[in-house]
Amino acid sequence: MSITANDPKRKSWLPVDKESDFPIQNIPFGVFLTRDDVITVGTRIGDYAIDLGALHQLGYFKGIELTDDIFLQDTLNDFISDGKKTWRLVRNRIAEIFDEKNTALKDNKAHHDRVIFTMDEIEMQLPVQVGDYTDFYSSKEHATNVGAMFRDPENALLPNWLHIPVGYHGRSSSIIPSGINVRRPNGQTLPAGADKPIFGPSKLIDFELEMAFITTDANDLGEPIPIDEAEDYIFGLVLFNDWSARDIQKWEYVPLGPFLAKNFASTISPWIVTLDALHPFKVESPQQEIEPLPYLRSKGKKSYDINLEAYITPENGSPNRVTQSNFKYMYWNMSQQLAHHTINGCPVKSGDMMGSGTISGPTPDSYGSMLELSWRGEKPIKLNDGSERKFINDNDTVTLKGYCKNESVRIGFGDCSTKILPALEL
Repeated sequence: MSITANDPKRKSWLPVDKESDFPIQNIPFGVFLTRDDVITVGTRIGDYAIDLGALHQLGYFKGIELTDDIFLQDTLNDFISDGKKTWRLVRNRIAEIFDEKNTALKDNKAHHDRVIFTMDEIEMQLPVQVGDYTDFYSSKEHATNVGAMFRDPENALLPNWLHIPVGYHGRSSSIIPSGINVRRPNGQTLPAGADKPIFGPSKLIDFELEMAFITTDANDLGEPIPIDEAEDYIFGLVLFNDWSARDIQKWEYVPLGPFLAKNFASTISPWIVTLDALHPFKVESPQQEIEPLPYLRSKGKKSYDINLEAYITPENGSPNRVTQSNFKYMYWNMSQQLAHHTINGCPVKSGDMMGSGTISGPTPDSYGSMLELSWRGEKPIKLNDGSERKFINDNDTVTLKGYCKNESVRIGFGDCSTKILPALEL
């Protein structure tokens, strides 16, 4: 089935700015609270949110096998469970409905008023119920930088890193949508030169510039997903900021890895951009230094050319872009990650989320965390108000942005933004 929604010549009868992340070729999926306090599944074109529950009730998806309540829910999980064929049919139909040549909805004021909202009339929600969340560590540049800082620079990568997509299971209960503030966490840290830990607010709060993919129901217990089928089970991508408390992390991570330093909050952009929408931006993955074992051998274009940026905005200040990176730098791609995750028979469900790990590029201005950008605080970053940052201060807002762009179309993700509030006094 062709992806007619991606037609670069298509225009919408809804107004769309040429630099918008959400042209009619995007058609992402999310969940929002309407002006009538109704939660619905929706999509977005330009600066307009579209109520898919109302659109379905009014008969605009006639001919597509959908349950009556598929869009009248507070998560996308059931829709994602319907699989790739349904996702593609629905995106194609939405593109037809909002095509400038189609006046059926445009000229029906009663329907129009039920279906379409301006973005300031709605409140975005977490788009899926995340049952399980895994974070990978798949940027060679990031892993090398961190290994050089804390171990031998000549042996920055651990022996397993070039053979497997390293990952760990994270905490799904603290995944939040953009716009939710986060308090600086309290915890144990070991001051320099001390032999006993102290308790108090983390002093080294860091962002991590990541992306995450959302899966559908993929396999039963005991059945791996072959690497050449992996993309069929990936619904789409979001921007992902996996907040880190570096001082808590340093004290706790031996021997079992990240725990409290990572599970206090992780922020995602609320619109899930489908792999279908990103298809025009597929690129080859980086050349792998060691040929992986057969189950991890990836063929063809499995990476995506997605420009990524991170901004720090001080309280009452203006945004400062502190890094520019790209998703295509990932050494291990999503197909390899999902194939590895399931090679032991681990089942993957609808709404499960897989983080890429921090995405760092090859140059200092493309590093994906303050740990790297300030090199452990040794090289503070100067902001445009004259202040400096080694890590993230209280009342700073960190915003991630991501978009693809070619000569015909721009496909973006919107903002992934969070403000850090002072720690609770305990």
